Amino acid sequence: MKSDPHVLESIQLEIREGVGWLRFNRPPVNAFDWRMLNETRLGFDTLDASEDVRIIVLGSALGSHLSSGADLTVFRETTPEQMREWIAISHALARRMRASEKPLLAAIKGVAVGGGLEMCLHADLRFADPDAKLGQPEINIAFIPPVAGTQALVRLIGRSAAFRMLYSGEIISAAQALTIGLVDTLSAPGAVDAEVQALALDLARKPGNALAAIRRCLIGGGGADFEDGLSIEATEAGRLAAHANFREGVAAFLSKRPPRWER
Repeated sequence: MKSDPHVLESIQLEIREGVGWLRFNRPPVNAFDWRMLNETRLGFDTLDASEDVRIIVLGSALGSHLSSGADLTVFRETTPEQMREWIAISHALARRMRASEKPLLAAIKGVAVGGGLEMCLHADLRFADPDAKLGQPEINIAFIPPVAGTQALVRLIGRSAAFRMLYSGEIISAAQALTIGLVDTLSAPGAVDAEVQALALDLARKPGNALAAIRRCLIGGGGADFEDGLSIEATEAGRLAAHANFREGVAAFLSKRPPRWER
């Protein structure tokens, strides 16, 4: 069940100007099997560890699908023990995505349902092609989203919208997804990858330690009560104030010159 970690067949990794793209690439519909799940985890770890990558983007090498979710032929004979392993790998991937110090963006096009969409729920911002179709239809096979999808979804769109989406299993349009906060931006037709790359390049020019602090405050603090969130904020602000980038930022602002950030 475990894939060879040295050969990536189901995903594509690309690094462009500090932006690391992880693209799902298992034709015809990017359905996850054991290899693709393990390769996604390995690919994310590779980009996260690379000194050449400052921003990570989830996307697809296929125009028609981000992902159709799990390859259900894999689940036909799956034992409860094997399913627990699948869920453990999925949860480990979700934790890694949320714990990364690098901003994580998602470029959604085509059909985006099931596990592929769940992974995008852990991104900081989601851009969608206007023709994209999104959903979590697991109810229709008597299951739930297992890539930490229930927990990400309720935090992202709220309790009522999450219940409606998961109870119904409905596939919704990109415009509907924007309305409920499932995606943040509708891109121009056919331009989602380019628009996400442009944002990523802009972020790559900002101080990485401050981006990481914002991520920790919002992801860690967003699920905590207010006082615990303030404690996270205080810790991060104190850490930033002690870093050379803060002194450089203040000096550059006062001198009216571009800052020179430390990595």
